[in-house]
Amino acid sequence: MSGHSKWSTIKHKKAAKDAKRGQMFTKLIREITVAARMGNSGDPNFNPRLRTAVLAAKAASMPNDNIDRAIKKGLGESDGAIFEDVNYEGYGPGGVAIMVVALTDNRNRTVADVRNLFTKHGGHLGESGCVGWMFARKGVVAIERGTVEEDRIIEAALEAGAGDVQGEGDAFEVTTSPDAFEAVREALEKLGVKSASGEVALVPQNTVPVRGSEAQQLLRLLEALEDHDDIQSVAANAELDEDEVAKLSA
Repeated sequence: MSGHSKWSTIKHKKAAKDAKRGQMFTKLIREITVAARMGNSGDPNFNPRLRTAVLAAKAASMPNDNIDRAIKKGLGESDGAIFEDVNYEGYGPGGVAIMVVALTDNRNRTVADVRNLFTKHGGHLGESGCVGWMFARKGVVAIERGTVEEDRIIEAALEAGAGDVQGEGDAFEVTTSPDAFEAVREALEKLGVKSASGEVALVPQNTVPVRGSEAQQLLRLLEALEDHDDIQSVAANAELDEDEVAKLSA
């Protein structure tokens, strides 16, 4: 399984814990706010990024009032901090390439925090462009097995424009171009597929095997980055051993 797949699995298993401490809501509200502002629309039907953010918020059981307030904030109908997209690139233990996507209202604070997390966990923050070429933006939909027959999932996904469908363990991972993401997800929803997660994310073009202590150190770095309030997502080109993943996600 790819580094993206395994880390996505870890994030899914962490979701309940994150939601309890309010961290997930904080990240989702920021994404909704920025999506509404950048798309210049509070209607998810005419703003694909906002639609994705709202669906993620509803999947996390966020109250509609919270969603509405975040949209209004993005459209300037309420006061509050202005957040902006910022990407950071660096290397983790084992020479793993890492991309960090953040939403921040204070670039100086966020870059200092990110640099500190890299250093603390055996990595280092790099210059813009140092690893970005190793990743491609793709739509990714994770589907739990058993909800719909495999053949129907593959057929519907490919007909809607998916690039690939891979099965691994108890889930399928459907990858698409960013432009085809919404069409593919809608096609799967019509089948009644139970989706574990769906996002347009940075996916590594190739992977680097990491084992032993370096793998554990890398996983601690990825988790620390994910836990930062300003950071929306983290991508790494690591090929991780199943046992290493199980230790963190247990």
